[in-house]
Amino acid sequence: MLPPSILFDYLNKVEQVIVQCENLYVELYIEEIITPKRANLKIRLRFHQTHLLQISEAIEIKENQLNFLDYRYHFQDESNYLIFRYDSTPHFPNLSTFPHHKHLPDDVISCQKPTIDQVLNEVIKYFENYQ
Repeated sequence: MLPPSILFDYLNKVEQVIVQCENLYVELYIEEIITPKRANLKIRLRFHQTHLLQISEAIEIKENQLNFLDYRYHFQDESNYLIFRYDSTPHFPNLSTFPHHKHLPDDVISCQKPTIDQVLNEVIKYFENYQ
């Protein structure tokens, strides 16, 4: 029997976290397995039939750990206005967490890369506070 794969375990965990969310419709779910140590994840989740969360990750296993080559978690309302976006695009070199940052409607702030669990919790809290 083969030992469990860190990458496949991660992908399974992401799927389970999404399945547990309420008021959510999965518009797109693509796990592109490039090699046993490299994958791309593209997900579109629609909340309350209006708000959209787009998830994009490029992942590799390096030194027996998950390594995120790139990521983007973009959340917008029914009018396509940004609520928040976390990403690792290297375009804000003056931020202390470069290249990691968070876009808000009127600002860009320093932050570490969140987990998908954390992003989904932030979306859930958004609906608790603003709906």
